[in-house]
Amino acid sequence: MRKTHLIVLHIIIVIQGLNAGEWTSFRGPQGTGVTQQKDVPIKWNSNSIVWKTDLPGVGQSSPVHWDGKLFLTTATNGGKIRHTICVNKASGKILWNQSVPSNSPEDVHRMNTHATPSCVTDGERVISFFGPAGMHCYDLNGNLQWSRTDLGDFPGAWGIAGSPIILGDKVIQNCDSAGPSYLLAVDKKTGKTTWKTQRNEKPKGGWSTPILIDIGSRKELVLNGEFGVKGYDPKNGRELWFCKSFNGRGSPVPFFAHGLVYTVNGKPGDLYVVKPGGSGDVTKTRMAWHAKRRGGRDLPAPAVIGDHVIVTAMSGVTSCYDARTGAEKWPEAKRIEGDFSGAPLIANGLYYIQNEAGTTYVLRPGKNLDVVAKNTLPSKPDEIFRATIVPVNGQVFLRSSKALYCVKGS
Repeated sequence: MRKTHLIVLHIIIVIQGLNAGEWTSFRGPQGTGVTQQKDVPIKWNSNSIVWKTDLPGVGQSSPVHWDGKLFLTTATNGGKIRHTICVNKASGKILWNQSVPSNSPEDVHRMNTHATPSCVTDGERVISFFGPAGMHCYDLNGNLQWSRTDLGDFPGAWGIAGSPIILGDKVIQNCDSAGPSYLLAVDKKTGKTTWKTQRNEKPKGGWSTPILIDIGSRKELVLNGEFGVKGYDPKNGRELWFCKSFNGRGSPVPFFAHGLVYTVNGKPGDLYVVKPGGSGDVTKTRMAWHAKRRGGRDLPAPAVIGDHVIVTAMSGVTSCYDARTGAEKWPEAKRIEGDFSGAPLIANGLYYIQNEAGTTYVLRPGKNLDVVAKNTLPSKPDEIFRATIVPVNGQVFLRSSKALYCVKGS
């Protein structure tokens, strides 16, 4: 009875923590940038900054949060040293900084860094992934629990970007590269491999993060990639289905809503929507609809808000579609200013998207483009914002390549 009581108590604590605004992984607990928090700020300016913390080195990982602690990564010395950092949410003080060496850093694209994957936490441990520099698990006080440095060389000129996620007792990691690519599950307590599934993502690789969806009859891991989107069995890693894309890269994370998977390619190509639950190649049998994209490449992920699908291209061209039919809801694509790399946040029916200069647009879906707010930061010219916005308890946390900002509403 005592053991059962402790398990129930632990579950209650976890649920209470999540309800209090825990942001446990890249793009939140669901992996799609959706928050149920009602107090997310809509407007802010330079006077709204609670604190700013300069970070050592350079990185693009988004913060994750648990119980007043923010976790993120960075890299110094040209990628030869990788850091997992814990920051106090209230003050911005760096509480601990654990580093690992990488004597032969992988090549990275000019838009990438050696610290792009976000951490993941379950409230007991925090796990970071650095490709050839390994996967590392710490407790919340920064004590090393285990390390894996045998995950491969990750060849190619692009670097890595996929973030780890935690499912039950497993950590799931996309290990795509321009060489051998695979999807990996390890035991979160020991780091030992649970299953490993090869992927055919050569020659370019992929940089997406998987999401877990529940279709009623089963659960599926959905992962975008160079050649299209795939569904996997989370229990054993078996590939369930594949839908061919309209172009390559496959970086943006898919969105799951209305029982459908909404996907964009990365390179210019149609937005396409897949009904999960199939088997084998479902390109011709389970693609619900597809629609032309405008504005060039898509790096930000799509977002579904009610019956609206919103996608912002890297150029700022933003389009809105009917979520069930693919019909364009706006008379024509609209452009918001700037270059866009980070994925959106969805809160209270609003769409938050930040450009690389640190300006955040807040849009309300409807018949036309409705810009509710345009929020700027006094950032430095050499700061680039490619991380996603993280909401926690009435504040938002914005990460540039060199600093972390805590912002309240104005």
